[in-house]
Amino acid sequence: MLGAMDPWPIVAVLFALVAVRAAVVARARGRELADVRRETGAGEDGSARAAAGRQRAELARARQSLVDDRADREVLLELLEQGVLTIDDRGQVVYANAAAYALLGRAPGTLIGRTLMEAFLDPSVEELVRTAADGRTTTGELRLADADGPTLVVRARRAAGGGVWLTLDDVSELRRLQRIRTEFIDNLSHELRTPLTTVSLLAETLTREAEVAGEAIPPKMRDRIGKIELETGHLVQMVNELLDLSRIEGGGTLRMAEGLDMGTIAADSAERLRLFADRQGVDLRIEPAEALPPVRGDGPRLGQVVVNLVHNAVKFSPDGGAVTVRTRAEGDQVITAVQDQGVGIPRAAQERVFERFYKVDRARVRGETGGTGLGLAIARHVIEQHGGRIWVESTEGAGSTFSFSLPIAPEWDH
Repeated sequence: MLGAMDPWPIVAVLFALVAVRAAVVARARGRELADVRRETGAGEDGSARAAAGRQRAELARARQSLVDDRADREVLLELLEQGVLTIDDRGQVVYANAAAYALLGRAPGTLIGRTLMEAFLDPSVEELVRTAADGRTTTGELRLADADGPTLVVRARRAAGGGVWLTLDDVSELRRLQRIRTEFIDNLSHELRTPLTTVSLLAETLTREAEVAGEAIPPKMRDRIGKIELETGHLVQMVNELLDLSRIEGGGTLRMAEGLDMGTIAADSAERLRLFADRQGVDLRIEPAEALPPVRGDGPRLGQVVVNLVHNAVKFSPDGGAVTVRTRAEGDQVITAVQDQGVGIPRAAQERVFERFYKVDRARVRGETGGTGLGLAIARHVIEQHGGRIWVESTEGAGSTFSFSLPIAPEWDH
């Protein structure tokens, strides 16, 4: 999913330029003041008065240099398209650039001295600032005013001199385009589903009738009917997965339940593919898990992840190979792993296998059961929505292990 550009590198470069200039000026002023101090020690009244005058002049120039540096910083911040605010230790705004006033819909100068609640009318910003004050960079998203108001990504980082920096990015147009994309895929999937279902049923009927007719149907014709059924099935699967992915990426609500046993979910989901594995000549092994701590999540969605991983493992396994499903507890996580003895994944492709529509070399797929390239993308989104992580470990020619971790339910009593 696309996101707003991170403004911190730009802000850091601008501050670095100001800091370098200040350091150079300070170094020069330091040398001049040292010369003044040496002259002051001469002991002659006239010379001492002259040296003191020069020292006062140097101090005045140093103060002016600091003022100039502060002015330079503010000029640079005013050039940024991102809104930038400085929040002091009391939670009040002490600086805001022009972009911040524009994004928050405030008149220039009206934010200074305001509390975060007065500035944003959203308590979540106060939580971001408290977290940043503890030394952690945080990000949140909020919508101002009403449903038609701008959507802002707010980033918070502790400032070196105390307080917290906030940056604001307007992502309203980005979110609008994402909604359009989601609605388009959703509508297209629904429009395609009905005719594809009809074609799929007709293809199944033709296959059954060809089997009943026996030798009356030429082998070549029977083969073509089989290919129609196979490819129609692929199209139906792609439409269903597109619809699933669209809903997940669009922030579809998960039906979260407490106290889920991931070992049971993994075993039951993998068992659904037992017949498919037998037909492919693959030994599907489900290793029983010991008593596992519970997780919180959407059971059907997590089961879908396991099905996708096991289906891929079987598809890429050789005849006589084995696919093993394991679940274990490790630290504060429950980890589910699906291991195969297939062809493996090249190292260069391992970072991309969870992207939409990405496929490793088709020649690696046994038979004609090519996938849609959406199963792993769906798995990644589901696991990330649960606050977990999914990854792959693979060696070419030696197989792959796809694993995902889920946090143990916080209320679990050890």
